[in-house]
Formats: sequence, C-alpha cells, structure tokens
Amino acid sequence: MDEFDICIAGAGVIGLAICKQLSTHPSFAGRSILLLDQENNFGQHTSSRNSEVIHAGIYYQSGSLKSQLCVEGKQLLYEYCLAHQVPHKKIQKLIVAQKYDENALSALAQKAEANGVFDLQIIEGKKLQELEPSVKGEAALLSPSTGIIDSHGYMQSLLHVAQANGAEFYPKTRIEKVEPMQTGFKVHTLIEEETNPQHYEFFCRKFINSCGLYAQDLAKRIDGLNPKHIPELHLCKGDYFSYSGKNPFTHLIYPMPEKNESGLGIHATIDMGSQLRFGPDAEYVDHIDYGINPNKADILAASIRRYFPAIRAEDLTPSYSGIRPKLAAFGEAAADFTIQSWKEHGIEGLVQLFGMESPGLTSSLAVANHVIAELEEMS
Repeated sequence: MDEFDICIAGAGVIGLAICKQLSTHPSFAGRSILLLDQENNFGQHTSSRNSEVIHAGIYYQSGSLKSQLCVEGKQLLYEYCLAHQVPHKKIQKLIVAQKYDENALSALAQKAEANGVFDLQIIEGKKLQELEPSVKGEAALLSPSTGIIDSHGYMQSLLHVAQANGAEFYPKTRIEKVEPMQTGFKVHTLIEEETNPQHYEFFCRKFINSCGLYAQDLAKRIDGLNPKHIPELHLCKGDYFSYSGKNPFTHLIYPMPEKNESGLGIHATIDMGSQLRFGPDAEYVDHIDYGINPNKADILAASIRRYFPAIRAEDLTPSYSGIRPKLAAFGEAAADFTIQSWKEHGIEGLVQLFGMESPGLTSSLAVANHVIAELEEMS
C-alpha cells in the first residue's frame, strides 16, 4: 500500500493554500503531500464562484477566526500576489450610507479597528460625489486596503508552487471512507476514470478535510468520528448579474450592512478585466444548483437603485452563481470558521475545516498557517 505523510481532501482555494504552505514550510520539507479533489479540476465550487474581493476585515466579530485570519490573510495575500505576479489591484471600497448617520459610520469603523483595520475614512456627500459621481449617498466609509484578485490565477499559482516543491494533485478522486489507525489513516478512494473507475487505497499519517461544501459529507465517512463534531451545513446561494452598460465606477461599491442579512447586500464588484457585476443576493437552498433565475433582475435592480439610481433591470444579465457553506441557519447570527484538531474531536492527525465561506479567499494563506500550527502540535 502506498504511503504519504499528509493527505489534503479538497482542492479549493483553502486546500490549495494549505498544500502550498506545507510544501514550502521548513517543518515539512521533504514530506510527501497528496492533494485530492472529486471534481475534474481545482476550485470548481465556492472558490471560483465568488466576488473575487480581497477583504479588509471590517465586518467580522472581534476576536473571531474570521476577523483574525482575514486581516492576517489580506497582508499575506497581497505579498504573495506581488511575489508571484498574480493579477490583483488595490481598487478600494466605498460602503455607502443613504443617510448621514455619524454614529453608524463610526460604529462600523470602530468595529474594523477592533479587528486591526485602522485605515477606514469617513467620506461626506460632496467628497463622495467627487469620487463616484454616479453613486447616490450622503456619506460613505472608504476602505483603502480592499482589493480584487484573479482567483483562478491565484489558485493556479498555488498549485504550481506546491507541485514544484513535490506535492501531488489528483482530481476526479472521490474519498469513500477514511479509517483512523494507530499511526495514521487508511484512505479508500474511487478514481473516476472515463471507462473504468478504479478503487485505490493508501495510508497517510495526517489527514486534512478541506472539502468546503462537502466537508460535512466527508466527515460522516470518517470512521469513529463522533457526529457531535460535525456542524450542520446550511447552503446559501448567491447570484451575480453582469452590467451591460459602461462601468461608471472606479471603486467597489457596497451598501451599509443591515441587521439580519445573510450577506453584505447587493454590491458592485469589478473584475480584473474591468467588467462590472452586481451581487450576490442570499437565498438558503436545500441542494447545490448553480442555475440563475433571470427574473431576479427586477428585484436586484430595485436594491441596487438605492445607491445607483441609473440602474435598469434590462441592464442586468445573469452571469454566475455561488453557494456558501454556512454554519448558521437563516435568521441566525453569522457563524465563525470552524477549524478542528484532535483537541476537539480526539482523533490524532486529523484536521477539519467547516464553514469556510467569505472571507475564505482573503484568509486562505492565514488559514493554511493556522492548520500548519495545529499539525506541528501533533508532530
């Protein structure tokens, strides 16, 4: 039976970041690292179906993993992009308020400061109009450290570096069962070849469940894992619509966050090709389906019109959708990332990641470092 030091299940942006960071980390130099994914290639779900925004770390609960890893990850991500020529841009973001409420703006800025984000600026109406003439609002918060990134280029770069340092990646490989053993894990897989699927078993000393939307599903196939350590999954779908007119914005435009919203509101994002798109909305669903209802254009346009009065429903064309693996049900307070090690579930050598939604892309390298710290404790 083949043996590996570490197996990472799930080649989304976080699985790829873990693989890359492990492959270049002094403590794991020369270790055999295996990255598996059941899809035809890396990053086929949440990692490639998002806003492609490098978040500053403004909104998250102070002291949470989301706030800590987003702020750490933002800096690491900008440094990585510069070092590896990954297309990105520090485009900045405006969080637009329809009414000038200094208390609300200051409260959000203070929340950001508690997370380590100290560069937010309150912009009043006249200055806002100078920055973005097409935007309606009485005030805004300017976030200078918010950016955009070519997420596919980033994931491709992570994989390239990991493979250059000896890691192996195998797509089309479904993990059917994981058996904890005395010194590691026996992993049962099914390799989805076109004509003749093959069963393949191997041994690994450490196992990382980074399967995103499918993390709970895989956890249920780990022998001996107490179900109480598998948090309930809530699928939250968001649709994006492209704007057919000329892009009038030079910043990302977000509405002020509202209580009890499952996301950050319908915002305006710009990709590296300068294409403007709006989204995502937030709809809890019971299965994974990336179809888009074109009739949503009217609803989205009504929401967007609050800060962009010129928008018309006919300007919006369905683009793509994504699904977030949330741990909070509809109407519940937002849940934090969950990263479990043996200290939580009692299985030596196993690390599991649940609820890795936004800001997962921004946080990816910091999440990877957090996982490595957990692995070093086990070594």
